[in-house]
Amino acid sequence: MFQKKQTALLVGALLSTLPATSPAAAENTADVLEIPSLTVTADPLGARSPDELTFPVSVLTDAELDKQRAGTLGETLNGIPGVSNSDFGPGVGRPVIRGLQGSRVQVLDDGVKTVDVSGEGGDHAVAIDPSRADQIEVFRGPATLLYGSGATGGVINVKSERFNPEFGDAVRVHGGTAYGFNGDERTGNVGLELPVTDNFVLRTDYGLRRSHDFDIDGFQQQGQSAGDKDTLQNSDTYTDSFSLTGLYKDDWGHAGVGYSRWRTDYGIPEAFLGEGEEEQERIHADFDRVDFRSEFNNPLPGFTTARLKLSHTEFNQEEIGAHFHDGELEEREVETAFTNDESEARLELVHNPIGLWQGVIGLQLNNREFGSEGEGHGGHGHAGDGFYVRDNDSRSAGLFALEERLTDFGRLEFAARVDHVRFDPRSLSEERHIDLPGGGELHQEAHLGSQHFTPFSLSAGSIIDLDDHHHLRLAITRSERAPSAEQLYAFGRHAASSTVEVGNSNLKEETFTNLELGFDRHSGDVRFDTSVFYNYVEDFIYLAAMDDGTGNPIMIDDDTLVFNEQDDARFYGAEFTAAWDAIKGDIPVTIRLSGDYVRAKLTNGDNLPRISPARLGVGFDTAYQDWNFSMDYRHVFKQSDSAELETDTKGYDLVSVDATWKPASLKGAEVFIQGRNLLNEDGRRHQSFLKDDAPILGRSIMTGVRFDFGG
Repeated sequence: MFQKKQTALLVGALLSTLPATSPAAAENTADVLEIPSLTVTADPLGARSPDELTFPVSVLTDAELDKQRAGTLGETLNGIPGVSNSDFGPGVGRPVIRGLQGSRVQVLDDGVKTVDVSGEGGDHAVAIDPSRADQIEVFRGPATLLYGSGATGGVINVKSERFNPEFGDAVRVHGGTAYGFNGDERTGNVGLELPVTDNFVLRTDYGLRRSHDFDIDGFQQQGQSAGDKDTLQNSDTYTDSFSLTGLYKDDWGHAGVGYSRWRTDYGIPEAFLGEGEEEQERIHADFDRVDFRSEFNNPLPGFTTARLKLSHTEFNQEEIGAHFHDGELEEREVETAFTNDESEARLELVHNPIGLWQGVIGLQLNNREFGSEGEGHGGHGHAGDGFYVRDNDSRSAGLFALEERLTDFGRLEFAARVDHVRFDPRSLSEERHIDLPGGGELHQEAHLGSQHFTPFSLSAGSIIDLDDHHHLRLAITRSERAPSAEQLYAFGRHAASSTVEVGNSNLKEETFTNLELGFDRHSGDVRFDTSVFYNYVEDFIYLAAMDDGTGNPIMIDDDTLVFNEQDDARFYGAEFTAAWDAIKGDIPVTIRLSGDYVRAKLTNGDNLPRISPARLGVGFDTAYQDWNFSMDYRHVFKQSDSAELETDTKGYDLVSVDATWKPASLKGAEVFIQGRNLLNEDGRRHQSFLKDDAPILGRSIMTGVRFDFGG
């Protein structure tokens, strides 16, 4: 094994970190160098590049995004330093930022919160279609000051062309289609831009994804020795997305209204032997959403810009269980159903300079109505009373301000935000209980009163221009986060993740104190960006299993009993990217290097569960005439810093290639071919709840065409 890794590292001088355009890509491997010419659209000031921000931001766009685009958001971003994918099979890819995931990572759709139930379980998909993305922005570290209590881990903004006020005078058609040999995967998307007048444009797009069960290397489950080999059973996917948007612009600014629809159906991978009593789970989810976006120039005295963003989403999800006896289907039933109706409004006002200070003030409002019904656990079988997460309504309001000042040495930035969050859990007909294997019971009261939280956050940062090529970044953030509804009110069986989860209505706010130091060289033949961080969290909330006295977790009907616990924790780590233009001329060669590391543990010394392992990647890009070619190698290290009752994961190696052919004769189109996990590794993602039941996907080859005509 040592010889294999040593050889790979030597070859690595010719390799790079490129992620998958397909969920058949076992591991994305993206080396992302921030490009100063880009504008970060999720930045409230609205006109700054990543190079001008005091906190670390990575941006994927254009050809780099096309290479990395995958069927899920987590797979698309996996490999960006500090970002990994916590998948639950090819249908689910939830981003993990610096060891934090779920309801601590805020995902935005064109600057407004994406509505789903991905925070309520690791098996729940993030409700967004990456094929629509024109640019993806990743804020690593606490972004609470910008987007509220749910952004203590970071923010991901998926920007599309839907509300872009810039358009040409001709019809534009763009998109792509591809076929992947692993899983018989078929993907496609097409967008149409129709300028009706010089001031008004209609845009529409449609995307789809279809696959069968994917191939893997070896058996699906850890320790499995019988059954179907080399197939990830119950891993097929089916997804559709659609949008229609109209936008009007004039000298005063612009405004647009859009409708979008998203549907997905996917299996939760689980080995199926065809013997005795077995069960397979599927998830169907969908939403209908209406958005309004506007920007006004000089709206009020003293203000240069006003932005108003509104959205309303109606989301539904069903977890469907199929029960088998000796391989024969006995029944299929909806075990748990979720509804989530959510409205959000966000107003940003950019003020005129006040002395040497330029800044923005804003208001953000959110109203959520969440409902669930299903089997429950230890309940009485009534649909209204059986549940995994108790029905609840929540409302939040936030005020924020961000101020920036240019200085002789660079720039200074200060920000503050205060939120008020209210939860109103529904009352039940009677107290709920869970029967324990030893004969005891757990109880949750029928009536739980309303709860209020007032998170308050502050940040300060500075960029120091050391010379024309180098920056030093310093930032400190103190941010607070209210517990999520599932952490407060969960009480019952979560079928697809095979857990029985118990919430705690007495949880307190989490308090994050994050220190960040960055150093970069942003121009020249050699460029790099590196950062280190330390994040101390008071009253961190985490899921913990309990020992049954034999060194194993307490199980209830083959499901693991887990509790929402709270304790102080520390997260610290480092991230870096580098690029060297080694050869210039007709056949240029750029060599790249990237890596990341995060460590997370409680203050008592216990490790936190599902923390991403360290990664190191090297690679190269080259081009000749109409061809572009990249090759990459990445090593994912073993993770032995595991939590109590959590299994370790071994390290593994990933090799990928990308080639595109774009001759002038195609006039706006290009043909591409991609290879992922070419070593056909049997890797397990430590950050995934499903790591012991499903490995990464096996060797994959995908080919297709992208096009962009007119405009």
